[in-house]
Amino acid sequence: MILNKIENGVKEPKITLVGAGPGDPELISLKGVKAINTADVVLYDAQVNEALLNHAPEKAIKIFVGSKSDDDSFSQDAVNKLMIDYALNFGHVVRLKSGDPFVFARGFEEVDYAESYNIQTEIIPGISSALGVPGLHKIPMTYDTLSESFWVLSGTNAAGELSPDLKVAAKSKATVVVLMGIEKIREITAIFQQEGKNRLPVAVIENGSSVNENIKIGVVDTIAELIEDHQISAPALLVFGDVVSLHPSFARIKNFYELIAMQ
Repeated sequence: MILNKIENGVKEPKITLVGAGPGDPELISLKGVKAINTADVVLYDAQVNEALLNHAPEKAIKIFVGSKSDDDSFSQDAVNKLMIDYALNFGHVVRLKSGDPFVFARGFEEVDYAESYNIQTEIIPGISSALGVPGLHKIPMTYDTLSESFWVLSGTNAAGELSPDLKVAAKSKATVVVLMGIEKIREITAIFQQEGKNRLPVAVIENGSSVNENIKIGVVDTIAELIEDHQISAPALLVFGDVVSLHPSFARIKNFYELIAMQ
């Protein structure tokens, strides 16, 4: 995998981690765009909008390193080595990551690896889908007495199992955002049901901020069926909490349960 050294005009090696935001190419920071403007190499992930590559110089090398479960050439170890190889041989490497580099994106591991080679690093935060995408739909993380705090969790841990933190989060009144949990939706909703939160409002947002975005609103008891009926798939996030009731489409759900209670 080690690249051949090019002529002596190699720039000082540098690696910049840039958060690309949740999908809309305009949701990247100005500082992030300026970093891409100066890139000699751009290594970008699967969920990065490729329109952002237009900000890179025409001669910049652009390498897709998105995760593919059937191709170990995109393992974290391989990406780490690519960053180092390109930085040493070409100069400024922009590691373009979807969302924010430090929110379930292994940004720390990549910076730590680069610094072990004494390569200069810079971190440019991005808008995390966990916060930005619900906000685009007027779903706040905190609001008045509905929620005074929020959790951001991964649906599964490194072993592919449900995060034990979900059980703790489900006991609280906090807003709970679950990333990468769509495939375990029935197991996740079962945790909330065990806490008696069957009618807790839930939103599922697929391809957040992208042109093919899809949002469905329900409650704990119905969200799994909504996901299956509408064939919603990853990438998608889940928002559990009373703040979801602020979404305009929740009014009809609330009216439905009020009618049932009157019968």
